[in-house]
Amino acid sequence: MAGRYEEPRYEVISTFPGFEVRSYADSVQARVRTEGKNWRGATGGFRRIAGYIFGGNDREEMIAMTAPVHMWNDGEGTIMAFTMPFEYSLEDLPSPDDKGVHLVKYSGCTLAALPFSGLSGPRRSERMKTKLRGLVLKNGLVPSGPFMLAVYDNPTSTLPFLRRNEILLPIEDY
Repeated sequence: MAGRYEEPRYEVISTFPGFEVRSYADSVQARVRTEGKNWRGATGGFRRIAGYIFGGNDREEMIAMTAPVHMWNDGEGTIMAFTMPFEYSLEDLPSPDDKGVHLVKYSGCTLAALPFSGLSGPRRSERMKTKLRGLVLKNGLVPSGPFMLAVYDNPTSTLPFLRRNEILLPIEDY
């Protein structure tokens, strides 16, 4: 899936054994908050944002799909976000019909990225978060925000060993 879709823009700042540090550009995201903290339960959020980009907006405009889908816990629930294509500014985008879909200007930041293939369910994601936190701390970097899961491929149609996923962790700039 991801090979055919626009991805967020970033520059690799440093490469460490097992992960890399990236500086992400500013972008616009369409976001939905869902109940609970289980990333696997975010299917409803995906459908809501997909509805927006497939014409569920005040202009009935189709917006190109991008990859990955980002998910993270914000203390009140799970946030799911699609990055909008770079051709759009916040002002250029149509308004969502679904009032639970929010368009947000995302300020670029520095993220540690741990790629992994296979399933991205809660148990696997927790193991990857633990691994990334250990690698980040071992290399003298300082975490500065919540972990994010980035899922690049359709989990219902892509074989697990072909899936591309990442755990992302905001870190203090260095």
